[in-house]
Amino acid sequence: MFGMGMPEILIILALALIVIGPKKLPDLARSLGKAFGEFKSASKDFKDALNAETQTGEEKKSLKAPDENKEKDTRHEG
Repeated sequence: MFGMGMPEILIILALALIVIGPKKLPDLARSLGKAFGEFKSASKDFKDALNAETQTGEEKKSLKAPDENKEKDTRHEG
């Protein structure tokens, strides 16, 4: 996980327990979990919106392509 082994994680948790205290640590972990979940949700929404916009742009290009071909064909006929 993040390039850290179990000893490093245990040391970080022990330091957090000492610095923050046993009463506030669960609240902090809960807040961090909620923030991470909201960030993950927001990034998913952003990716979905970006994909939808990209698909819309591609559809517009594909709709324009036949019209441009018709204009070229009419110029060559006349």
